[in-house]
Amino acid sequence: MAVYERRYKRYEGEITPQRGRFWVIPRYAIKDVFSSKLFVTFFALSFIPSLLVGAGIYLLNNADFLAIFPELQVDQILAIDGSLFNNLMSFQIWPAFIIALIVGPGLVSKDLANNSLPLYLSRPFSRAEYVLGKTTILAFLLSCTTWVTGLALFALQSNLAGLDWMMENLRIASGVFIGSWLWILTVSLLALALSAWVKWRPVAAFMMLMVVLTGSFFGFIINALFKIQWGSMISIFAGIKAVFRGLLGLPFDGGLSAPLGCLTLLGFGALSLLLLHLKLRAYEVVS
Repeated sequence: MAVYERRYKRYEGEITPQRGRFWVIPRYAIKDVFSSKLFVTFFALSFIPSLLVGAGIYLLNNADFLAIFPELQVDQILAIDGSLFNNLMSFQIWPAFIIALIVGPGLVSKDLANNSLPLYLSRPFSRAEYVLGKTTILAFLLSCTTWVTGLALFALQSNLAGLDWMMENLRIASGVFIGSWLWILTVSLLALALSAWVKWRPVAAFMMLMVVLTGSFFGFIINALFKIQWGSMISIFAGIKAVFRGLLGLPFDGGLSAPLGCLTLLGFGALSLLLLHLKLRAYEVVS
């Protein structure tokens, strides 16, 4: 609009609070993510294992069902303990990783490819808020398939088995929650870091897959050659499995210990933050 027409006027609407401005990014991005029918289908299918476990928990706490099979040994079929939740979470980290693989590589690369990042940072919007907003997108999606369903199953069992069972197994709830968030933050930051350094989304997704697969492969080779277990510290899957076993109170299985698994995840997260710090700038010098 031409200045001499004097039709412009100052914005007089409600101003978003400083602390909540990062919500602008996930508010619109999540709508875009769920616009894909293929993604929605996969997202819905990722809940099937949890639904099956939930059905098993309900049936094994149902007196009418157990009366039909009086010889049924409940503990031999499905022991509802830390081992069950460990197996469930060890499986659920895979669909969570695939979701991050689908959504994550395009979150930052689009902004860099279209020179949108300077538009974000030219406003009262810091780099930390930008990263937090992008991370929130993946955190929401991955939470639904990990700790949210895990705690829902814990609440179901607690409601059916009683308060005593819940108090005796609070470690399961805390283990599911803490372990899931370690996985969510590690995978999310890794996806964002690769998205920032590789502007082409398919290549960024391929590199993320290769980082995970080669880490697991070379970790196995190092362990076999040198007869150690520390080689698995370059594998985030080995790290999260060790963390879940430790948090859920399961015995050591000869692989990574829980502290080393936690150190592995923190190392990947710290490296990803460093890569984001080096790449995300309000401007880019082209030589």
